[in-house]
Amino acid sequence: MPNHIHLIWRLNHLNGKELPSASLLKFTAHEFKKMLPKEELYSYQIDAPNKKHEFWQENSRAIELWTPAVAYQKLDYIHRNPVSGKWKLVNDWVDYKYSSGSFYENQSSDFGFLKHLGNEF
Repeated sequence: MPNHIHLIWRLNHLNGKELPSASLLKFTAHEFKKMLPKEELYSYQIDAPNKKHEFWQENSRAIELWTPAVAYQKLDYIHRNPVSGKWKLVNDWVDYKYSSGSFYENQSSDFGFLKHLGNEF
């Protein structure tokens, strides 16, 4: 999506006192700071006592996927989001460049890190 991302990810082990979703957001924010050119980094600046930049929405939602049924329901939602009425980014959800749709439908992907959801339960 042009202004947000949906992820299904697996926790390998607990990382300190933070919630796993907080660790993910913190880690990725630090990586964004390293990767972005200074002229782009400027657009993420905020005036806060505890940080200089904000990359993630303050109330990002993390939903635990305890059962395969819930996990596949969320995966279906993620795959269909780019073709939804609001976005209409592609005609077929398999064609959305930033989706795992082609991984599931055609067993092909530009992303080497994807694993099939069915193997995670």
